[in-house]
Amino acid sequence: MKLLENKVTLITGASRGIGKGIAELFAKQGSNIAFTYLSSDEKAKQLESELASYGIKAKGYKSDAANFAAADALVNDVVTEFGTIDVLVNNAGITRDTLLMRMSEQQWDDVMNANLKSVFNLTKAVQRPMLKAKRGSIINMSSVVGVKGNAGQSNYAASKAGIIGFTKSVALELGSRNIRCNAIAPGFIETEMTAALDEKVVQQWRDSIPLKRGGTAVDVANLTLFLASEMSAYITGQCINVCGGMLT
Repeated sequence: MKLLENKVTLITGASRGIGKGIAELFAKQGSNIAFTYLSSDEKAKQLESELASYGIKAKGYKSDAANFAAADALVNDVVTEFGTIDVLVNNAGITRDTLLMRMSEQQWDDVMNANLKSVFNLTKAVQRPMLKAKRGSIINMSSVVGVKGNAGQSNYAASKAGIIGFTKSVALELGSRNIRCNAIAPGFIETEMTAALDEKVVQQWRDSIPLKRGGTAVDVANLTLFLASEMSAYITGQCINVCGGMLT
């Protein structure tokens, strides 16, 4: 028996990186997948085909998670298409890094909307099918930067710290309805984005981590799978770091 057999998972921002890694692992474990993307229709169609090859139903939705009305419409569309939503993975996010003295109001607002408001939008909308089913797992992607802060990322750190507080509050509100809500705080995860960075800088980061390597999308996906499955049935309101010991 696969861990997510016949479940329905909605993942925001799944066309690349961590989101794509989660979608692939969940599909392998039997979950039907609805995912959102913002830009490339071609990449979305390709991902649909890849996920469907595991024998599950997969559909991409071009939708902006930061838009309240769009998020509400998305959840309605997914429920119409798939019947319900058992798992929500709030993964969509952006960075607009700069020192506070140089940060524009637009850079602040863009990050807060894409990273934090999106989590509010989707979580609020997905309550309906989960309350009806009397079960559900909501998993919010935070960051170690939200736990410890980081110079040049005050907007990003604030958004990711906000996700942790939001997660704990939702867990308290919905726990009696058998709906769990947890956060994941990835550390230095090597994706397409980090591949463009200077190799010497990347190696310095690796050397500063107790496990002496960067994480992978699979490292984050494995924890996400655990929190989505019944293996974590008594875990809610937690923020778990996936950082190779970076914050130890």
